[in-house]
Amino acid sequence: MDRFDRIFELNRILQSARYPVSRQRLEEALECSRATVKRLIEEMRLYLNAPIVYDRKLNGYHYDRSEGEMYELPGLWFNASELQALLAVQQLLENVQPGLLENHLQPLRRKIDELLSRQPGSGASVMGRIRLLKSAARSAGPHFSQIAGALAARQRLKLVYYSRAHDSLSEREISPQRLTHYRDNWYLDAWCHLRNGLRTFSLDAIREVHSLTDSVKELEESVLDAHYTDAYGIFSGAATHWAVLRFAPSRARWVSMETWHPQQRSHWLDDGRYELSLPYSQPDELIMDLLRFGPDVEVVEPASLRQAVAARLRAAADIYVDSL
Repeated sequence: MDRFDRIFELNRILQSARYPVSRQRLEEALECSRATVKRLIEEMRLYLNAPIVYDRKLNGYHYDRSEGEMYELPGLWFNASELQALLAVQQLLENVQPGLLENHLQPLRRKIDELLSRQPGSGASVMGRIRLLKSAARSAGPHFSQIAGALAARQRLKLVYYSRAHDSLSEREISPQRLTHYRDNWYLDAWCHLRNGLRTFSLDAIREVHSLTDSVKELEESVLDAHYTDAYGIFSGAATHWAVLRFAPSRARWVSMETWHPQQRSHWLDDGRYELSLPYSQPDELIMDLLRFGPDVEVVEPASLRQAVAARLRAAADIYVDSL
C-alpha cells in the first residue's frame, strides 16, 4: 500500500467511523508503523486541511464535525489502480474506430478528461505525466463495429478468417460471446458451429463479416469463464497439463511479484530459485513467454514442454552457430 492509498484509506476510515479510531487499528488497516500513521495524520492536517482530532478520553482519532460538514479530500484523488483504469479507458476510447459507438462515447471521453484534469499536481496535466505503452499491438481491423453490434444484438455471423499458422483462409459460422482485449490486441470469443466448440478469433485476422438471421447459441457466463480462465493464455480451453518452471535467482525477484495465472502455485527453493507451477492447454503462448527468459528459466515438467522449449532454443542457437 503506497502513500496515496493510505491517505485514501485513512480518509475512508475516519469518514465511516462512528467512534474515535485507535492508533493500533489504523496501523493494522493501513499496514504501516506507528510513526507512519502519525506522519500521515500530520500531513493531512498540514497540507490537506483535514480536521483530524485526537480524543484522549476514548483514545482515538476522528474528524471534527463541530461545524456540521463532512470533510472531503480536496479536488479529486485517485489511487494507483483507479488512475490506471481511467487512463486505460481513455486510451481505448481514443483509439476506437468511428462508427457504431462514436456519438455515444464522446460524452464519456469528455467526462474522463474532466475527471483526470482535476487530479492534483504541479499544474501539468496528469495525462502528460503518465504513459501507457503498447507492446506489439495490432489493428482491431475494419470490422470492429459490426462485430460489436452483432455481439450486442445477439446475432450470428459468418466470417472469412485468415489463419497465420497455416497461411490459409477459412469460412466460419459463429455465435459471438465476448470481445476480449488482451496484451494490447482485440479477440472475439465465439462458439464455432463448424468446430462445434468455443474458439478465439483475432480481430485483425478477420477478412470478411456477414450477418446471419439464424439465432445464436447462448452460453452461460460460468461456462465461458471455465473455458477461458482454466488454462494459461488467450487460447486457453480446459487445462490438460501443469507446467513446473524454475527461475534463476536473478529473475526470481521479478517473477515472484507477477501473477501468471489465477490458479498458480509457487515457492522459493533453498538455492534462491523460484518455482512456479501453472495450468495450461495449448503450449504455444507459454513457450513464447518462456523463451524471452533464455537461460534464466528451466522447464522441469512436463517432459513434452521441456523438450519443446529445448528444441526452440537449439534452433535459435543454430542461427548463430558461426558467431559462437
